[in-house]
Amino acid sequence: MVSAPTDSGDVNPILIVGPGWVGDMVMAQSLCKALKQEAPTRPIDVITPPWGQALLERMPEVRRAIPLAVGHGKLGLGRRWRLGKALREQRYAQAIVLPRSAKAAWAPWIARIPRRTGYLGEYRYGLLNDIRPLDRARHYRTVDRFVALSNPAGVGADIERSAEGSGTGTNRFNILHPALESSNAQKSSAIQQLDLPIAWGSAATRSGTGTILTLCPGAEYGPAKRWPAEYFASLARTYLQRGWSVWMLGSSKDTRMTREISGQAPGVVDLAGRTTLSQAIDLLAASTVVVTNDSGLMHIAAATSTPLVALYGSSDPQYTPPLSDNAEIIYRDLDCSPCFERVCPLGHLKCLRSIDSHQVAEAVDRAASADAHTRKSRF
Repeated sequence: MVSAPTDSGDVNPILIVGPGWVGDMVMAQSLCKALKQEAPTRPIDVITPPWGQALLERMPEVRRAIPLAVGHGKLGLGRRWRLGKALREQRYAQAIVLPRSAKAAWAPWIARIPRRTGYLGEYRYGLLNDIRPLDRARHYRTVDRFVALSNPAGVGADIERSAEGSGTGTNRFNILHPALESSNAQKSSAIQQLDLPIAWGSAATRSGTGTILTLCPGAEYGPAKRWPAEYFASLARTYLQRGWSVWMLGSSKDTRMTREISGQAPGVVDLAGRTTLSQAIDLLAASTVVVTNDSGLMHIAAATSTPLVALYGSSDPQYTPPLSDNAEIIYRDLDCSPCFERVCPLGHLKCLRSIDSHQVAEAVDRAASADAHTRKSRF
């Protein structure tokens, strides 16, 4: 059942059908920010997998998360039909459908939303009535594609690019980085709930003993995006010896790798599978530096503004970069990269194995040093 929304005055709300991946859901906040620039009082609701509620509640632009429990690759037409009928009374002016599948467009069509916007995808004629062709050259980054859908100009909307080639905005507004909210109280609560040993509240939390290095060694897409476990372990030992706290975050699917790392680096706090997504947001926000593969947690860390070092293997940092001014990307750009494969097709994984832990440590030190001079304590 869809609960009644708060009063939106005379501005009809907008509905977004959110993506099915954590990183993409984070990047969808840039779309929400663009919509708020266009109409600041217009409410925004988002259809999301149940896990997405934890992210959306940290986005001040979103009025309400509407959970839809349908797994990856599942049609779930019955649930989509019931949701669409329940949404009819909400009187949405427009729906923006971010996934390119036909099933993602079902609920807005059933809800009789008058304008249903999305990119040309599988058999969506009729389900969508504001279909945009996707120009991959103009809109290469995922976030560019999302934000371009906010432009009412439709086909003519474009992403203006800087001389360096990074997407900087549309012809109506800049692309604003995601910014997930995490208060000091929320960070403190997460650390206390998990009984994590750090020098809480002391000056040492910014440098020396008590500084927090958080490692995110997983990547759900596949091993071709994962820096080897022994490299993470070597990095962890370096900072444990310096007196830092070292945490590892991940889902229950990452526990095999995190156990391997913690076995080689005694003293690492292995939190894989032990946190909620809300707690993970707050722990990333509380960290001094995050080292991560190209993953959902990377995008969350970027959206907390915590300094991070992002390691890219089979994927392309130009396609899904960390949207943060405090991120350093390490990418080898080999002849075989990016291959976008789940498993290295050549069997050597040189794109990641050629990144040694000393180079990453140097990047961590740069990030920690810059942060200590430019930011106040996170606590």
